[in-house]
Amino acid sequence: MAYENRALNDSMLNIPSEPRGAFTGSNQFILQVLTVPHETEKSPQTVLDREHVPFFAVNEDAKKSTRDQLRAIGPWCRQKAKNIFRKKTLYKRLPFLSWLPRYSGADAVGDLVAGITVGLTVIPQALAYAGIAGLPAAYGLYGSFMGCFVYIFLGSHKDVPMGPTAIASLLTLQASKGVWQRSVLLGFLTGLIEILMGILGLGFLLDFVSGPVNSGFTSAVALVILSSQVKDVLGISASGNTFIQMWSSIFEHIQDTRLWDTVLGILCIIVLMLMRKITSIKIGPENDGDKTTVQKIVNKLLWLIGTSRNAILVVICGGIGACLHSTGQQYLKLIGDIPPGLPAFQPPPFSIPAVTNGTEIIQEEESFSEMVSQLGSGLIVVPLIALLENMAICKVFSEGKPIDASQELLAIGTANVVNSFVQGYPGNGALSRGAVSHASGSRTPMGSLYTGVLVILALLFFTPYFYFIPRAALAAIIIAAVVFMVEVRVIKPMWRSKKSDLLPGLATFVACLALPLEFGILVGIGINVVFILYHSARPKISIELCATTGVNTKYLMITPDRCLIFPSTEYVRNLVNKQGIKSQTPVVIDCSHIYGADYTAATVIETLVRDFDSRGQKILFYNLKPSVVHVFEGVDNHILVYYDFDALERVINEK
Repeated sequence: MAYENRALNDSMLNIPSEPRGAFTGSNQFILQVLTVPHETEKSPQTVLDREHVPFFAVNEDAKKSTRDQLRAIGPWCRQKAKNIFRKKTLYKRLPFLSWLPRYSGADAVGDLVAGITVGLTVIPQALAYAGIAGLPAAYGLYGSFMGCFVYIFLGSHKDVPMGPTAIASLLTLQASKGVWQRSVLLGFLTGLIEILMGILGLGFLLDFVSGPVNSGFTSAVALVILSSQVKDVLGISASGNTFIQMWSSIFEHIQDTRLWDTVLGILCIIVLMLMRKITSIKIGPENDGDKTTVQKIVNKLLWLIGTSRNAILVVICGGIGACLHSTGQQYLKLIGDIPPGLPAFQPPPFSIPAVTNGTEIIQEEESFSEMVSQLGSGLIVVPLIALLENMAICKVFSEGKPIDASQELLAIGTANVVNSFVQGYPGNGALSRGAVSHASGSRTPMGSLYTGVLVILALLFFTPYFYFIPRAALAAIIIAAVVFMVEVRVIKPMWRSKKSDLLPGLATFVACLALPLEFGILVGIGINVVFILYHSARPKISIELCATTGVNTKYLMITPDRCLIFPSTEYVRNLVNKQGIKSQTPVVIDCSHIYGADYTAATVIETLVRDFDSRGQKILFYNLKPSVVHVFEGVDNHILVYYDFDALERVINEK
């Protein structure tokens, strides 16, 4: 039976776990379907007689002409366009089409409560995170409303409130050095890159960031952010992009510590820690059904107070700041003026004009290419970390539902592009806000609508009052939040499960403290890749001395545990040769776990077969997948592959 112009594969032949027969030949394969009687077998190199044995002949695919390939482009494009505009694809890329027709009154109430609660969290966080990015407080609010509206239509998860985050703000600072034009342009370019990654389906890049590397990165970022806020708690001026630089600068200016700022900052941290515990206080019986109405109301109030602790603290401290400011004394450092009203809707800045003060140049002119050059590796790291943060939220609150990383990239990418038109810097979902949204009973992404509206109302009506918020209070909000990002709890289970995983995690942690964050995470990823390559280059190989049934002929069974690819081939060849010379018995390579191979492996197998032939020693292959045989035959390997164990033992017994 001949199969013309078709590739031979496992599914076509439907070969069981131990099928019968052998492969041999160079340009054409012969698959023995029936067991060959003992008397018809001459030697391991004997080619099966085609007249007596049924076989499959497989020819190489006929190559299509260039004209035929060009003609196929049109139908291919039409098919792709048809797939894009299918109802299933449309619902996948516009998720709101799935939940909006089923939107109910209960959904609206849940989203309203969640949206307002998250809004009370977003506003003080946005004011604080802008300081981490080295920008005026207003830019935190500018990046906190348009993305919310975009995510309603493109977002695939209900608990991802878009806006500035601590990690994104710190990465923005390191990339843009506190220049608002660069920060806004970074948001625009980050969004474009995220959209491109979503279109190309590059969400798999997250697979290269392992759990230990992620934990090391997150913990280091938390300490860097905490360090960046110590200066505001102490009321001093300090600078630096890395952990070491920040603390060096803090110690240089420690003598300038301001008493009132320090006292207020420390008190705010203590109060926030205590208010955080309020959310876990429950009044009445453990079972909600047994609680009275009063107990339920009290529990809800306690939860709301604990959840809105940042907003409550900002209001109280703002009042304190206003009272002290009215005395005419500068007791506290305040965040100062915030321009009232919404920002102008305009394209992001693609150049920076020169700013001079008489003969002194305050800001040099920068072209678009110079701005991009200044942003550097931040253009790659910021999108990846944004996706990492977003996917972390989705995984925590997905309740077992599948997550589409490509759709999340499209959603946060579009949100960042639109944000840049209102002078917003890069943002994404934050785990803290996601937890608030989930605990508040959000039902759909519509909750982001109310969060965005609340931020707009704050910009329209409350910016004059933001002037009196002490910087120490905002610093306390950040410190109280990020201190819980240090993942000390993962060390013990990591030590118990696999101690070697501590190495990339610890290396990432140290590198992120000593170096800029983008280089730190690259160090961790690089170490992970080295580990992967090492395991690929050194597969585990079991070696067992066996004997045939009846005749009791000794042979060596060697079983690699993974695919044969170029890093591991020389290692496997040397080991097989060494064991073959040592045992002086036939060698059988059990290929049950080898599902793939490459050209380098094929050439090494060819050399290995020649090594055994030169010694007059048998080397046989057992259970090798036909797809791998195709690779080996590409370099004219003459190998025998057996699928029937009895036939294999008969060949071993032959002298």
